[in-house]
Amino acid sequence: MLFSINNSHICELFRTLSYICIEIDKLMNIIFEDKALEELYTDGSTKSHQYHKLSKDVIKQYIKVVNFLKAARRLEDLFYIKSLHYEKKKGDLNGVDAVWINKQYRLLFNGSANEEGIVVNALLFEISKHYE
Repeated sequence: MLFSINNSHICELFRTLSYICIEIDKLMNIIFEDKALEELYTDGSTKSHQYHKLSKDVIKQYIKVVNFLKAARRLEDLFYIKSLHYEKKKGDLNGVDAVWINKQYRLLFNGSANEEGIVVNALLFEISKHYE
């Protein structure tokens, strides 16, 4: 027999699986305020006139950005993904969170904290053209 499983292997496997399940519970919770944004993410297209002219490349990058958000454990994790250029907006959009989809488009969202004060929820509400 090339590989045998004993009780210690089984216990280690269960510890690993438990750790993975606990870690999945700690991932960022994504909420789509706009149905069109959810359609873009799940289907890769939407009939919403606001977003129907987005190129396939922009939609592909949008999906990638949402996946980055989903994989984060907290908002602060986004600082380490330099391509996102995470920022807290000022002025008219004061307090809104934003990440780059590409040089032209931004994904705008509102982050909210859990009971420990850690920002773990992202309410996605708009894809915006930069400087418009």
